[in-house]
Amino acid sequence: MVNICLICDFFYPRLGGVEMHIFQLGLCLMERGHKVIIITHKYDNRAGVRYMTNGLKVYYCPFVPAHEQVVLFTYMGSLALLRQILLREEIHVVHSHAATSFFGGELLLHAKSLGYKTVFTDHSLFAFNDAASFHVNKILKFILSEVDHAVSVSHISKENLSMRASLDPRNISVIPNAVDCSRFKPDPSKRYPLNTVNIVVISRLTFRKGVDLLVDVVPTICKRFPQVYFIIGGDGPKKKIIEESIRKHGLTDRVEMLGSVPGHKVREVLVRGHIFLNTSLTEAFCIAIVEAASCGLFVVSTNVGGVVEVLPKNMVNFAKPDPDDICEKLAVAIPIAKNVPSHQYHEQVAKMYSWHMVAERTETVYNKILSSPYPSILGRIKACQSNGPFFGLYLLILLIIDYIAIFILDLIFPFKNLSKPLKFNPEYRVNKEKYGDHQFKVN
Repeated sequence: MVNICLICDFFYPRLGGVEMHIFQLGLCLMERGHKVIIITHKYDNRAGVRYMTNGLKVYYCPFVPAHEQVVLFTYMGSLALLRQILLREEIHVVHSHAATSFFGGELLLHAKSLGYKTVFTDHSLFAFNDAASFHVNKILKFILSEVDHAVSVSHISKENLSMRASLDPRNISVIPNAVDCSRFKPDPSKRYPLNTVNIVVISRLTFRKGVDLLVDVVPTICKRFPQVYFIIGGDGPKKKIIEESIRKHGLTDRVEMLGSVPGHKVREVLVRGHIFLNTSLTEAFCIAIVEAASCGLFVVSTNVGGVVEVLPKNMVNFAKPDPDDICEKLAVAIPIAKNVPSHQYHEQVAKMYSWHMVAERTETVYNKILSSPYPSILGRIKACQSNGPFFGLYLLILLIIDYIAIFILDLIFPFKNLSKPLKFNPEYRVNKEKYGDHQFKVN
C-alpha cells in the first residue's frame, strides 16, 4: 500500500477537469488498496478536514486564494502546516496537479527536502511568447527541476511540458484523462425542444475557451439553419458578451443560457443535444468532448492542442479556430446529427476511457519512483544550478533556507523518525485484506 498525497489549488466545490481528475483518481487509488489524502486551500466557509465519498480525506488549509482560486507563491508560508500533515498521514508520495497551482508547487519543493518522492501532472498547454506564460514556465522549471516523475494527459502536452520545464521526455509519462461513462449514458428521448437540431456548449465562459469565436458562430448558424437551437451552459467573465450578442440579433428564442451547471447535472444538459460544440483556443485533452461523445452527441471542435488525440474520426469534425471554418464544420454535421448512433458511441468511448485504467497506470509510476534511489544534496545543488548562474544561485539560497527551516521545525515540533526517508519494497503487491499494513521501512 502506498500513502499518497494529492495536492492542488483547484478542488471541490470548484468544478472543472482538473478537479474531477483529482477526485476520481483518488477514489480509484483507494479502491486499489492505497491510502489517499487531498490537500487544497480554504474555499469560502469550507475549511479544516472534510470527508468525501468512500472516506476520501480532504484538508482545506487556511490559505486565502489571491486570484482565480490560486494562492500566492510564498514558499515558506505553508511549510510548517504541510510538514505536519505529511508526517501525521505517513505519506510516501506527493503528487501535485496543474502548472498554475503554486500551492502544489510549494509542497513539491518542501517534499524533496523532507525526503518524499514527488510526481507532477500537467493538465494545460502554455505558450512561450507572452509575459504570463513566460513567468509560469520559469517557476515551473524551478519546481520540476527535482521532480521524480512527470505525467501529461496527451502527447502534445508532453512535448509542451518537456520544452517549458526543460525535462527529459523519458521522465514524462502520458496518462490520458478519463470519464465515468456509467454517469454519461445517452437518452435520445430527453432531447428537447423537439423538431430541432440542438447544439450544446458547456464550458467556462473565458477567453481561453474561445467564447469570442462562439459569439460570431451562434448568429451565423442561426441565420443559415432555422431548425438549430443552441443550449449554452457555463459561467465566466465572457458571459455578458454572449448575452449581449443574443439580444442584439434577436435570438432569445433560439439560444438558451443556463448559467453555471453543477457537475451532477451536466449529463441532463448533454442528453438534450444532437451536437456538442467546443471552441477552445487551447486544450491539453478536453474531458468535455469525451463526456459529450459518451452521451451520444456528435462533436465539432477546434483542432487545438491534444484534442486530435481524444476521439476517433467518426465522432468528431475538427475546425480551425476561426468562426468561418467552425460554421462550415457545423454545416456538415447538422444534416447528419439526428442519425448519429448514440448507443454505439457510448460503448466505444466506454472501452477507450476508464478511471481504473488511469489509476493503474499512475500506480505504476509510483512503484517506479519509490524503488529508485533518493537524490543527494549534491544532486539537488546541481539541479538548482541548471536554472542558470543568477536564478540558480537564488534557488540555491532558497534550498538552504528550506533545510534550515525544517531543522528548526524538527526542534520545535519533533516527530519520531521525522527526517528519515521512507523506502519502498517493490516486491510488495496490494492486498486489500492487509489494508493499513504498509511495507515501507525507515532507515
